[in-house]
Amino acid sequence: QVQFVESGGGSAQPGGSLRLSCAVSRSIFNIGAMGWYRQAPGKQRELVATVTRSGNTIYADSVKGRFTISRDNAKNTVYLQMSSLKPEDTAVYYCNAKNSPVDWGQGTQVTVSS
Repeated sequence: QVQFVESGGGSAQPGGSLRLSCAVSRSIFNIGAMGWYRQAPGKQRELVATVTRSGNTIYADSVKGRFTISRDNAKNTVYLQMSSLKPEDTAVYYCNAKNSPVDWGQGTQVTVSS
């Protein structure tokens, strides 16, 4: 079983920034590609950003140019820097393996409102 512990969420105004962190209990190098997901009220969970083992990144169109995903393999930690936040970014954010995600953590709530 893998544990994912997300942190760094909170409240922000539109246009603001937040940085999320995800501590993983196993080697993320061995896991491979990692992703940040989010689930808004009444909606399905969606993948918003991916970082491969080597550091290549892929983003959903909705966050491209505003979010930056990164990883520190030595610390088994994945990050999501969020800028130019919009109210529609409000959701619970989770990290997990990009392929076959399992053992979801509690997530961290991000609320964007004025």
